Amino acid sequence: MTANNNLEVEIKFHVPELNAFRQRLVATGARQIKPRTYERNIRFDNAWEGLRRKGQLLRLRQDDHARLTFKGIPPDQAPTEVKVREELEVEVSDFDTLAQLLEKIGLEPLQVYEKYRETFALGSVEIVLDEMPFGNFVELEGPEKQIKQLAGRLSLDWDRRVLPNYLALMGMLIKHHDLPFQDLTFANFADTDISIADIL
Repeated sequence: MTANNNLEVEIKFHVPELNAFRQRLVATGARQIKPRTYERNIRFDNAWEGLRRKGQLLRLRQDDHARLTFKGIPPDQAPTEVKVREELEVEVSDFDTLAQLLEKIGLEPLQVYEKYRETFALGSVEIVLDEMPFGNFVELEGPEKQIKQLAGRLSLDWDRRVLPNYLALMGMLIKHHDLPFQDLTFANFADTDISIADIL
């Protein structure tokens, strides 16, 4: 997340072969700032999905820390080639207790999604390598100009950048394949040959 008015500025690319990309990334001088880590995320909303309908997201994440994150559409956002979201995030001490608290106030755990994430930094841009149950992605976060320049250096095709978030991509995949599950978990995809490449 950038320090500019709590705005998250990012773009992602579908990169099936992360090992080759990682080698190219390191060769540019990027340094690893967080090793490959498992993440479990739960999306909370009310029963009528009022947050989602307004383009908002409330997420509880557990990796080596627990964090509660709100994402929304920033007001008066100028046209851009990247994805810009309002983001407010706080670290919490107890993942399970906060999950119970959210349920007590009327929110429901509606969707689970998992990933393995490895994080690098180069200049003012953070680069994450995400292994998702439906495919691999590279995400660049930072100032838009630097993101676009770095994408070029890393041979990422700007015209093939991906703007929807992982849950929106999951929704497209559910519709495309008429999937019987909502959760984006490794267990759900373990015995399928379904990939995000089916719709990208």
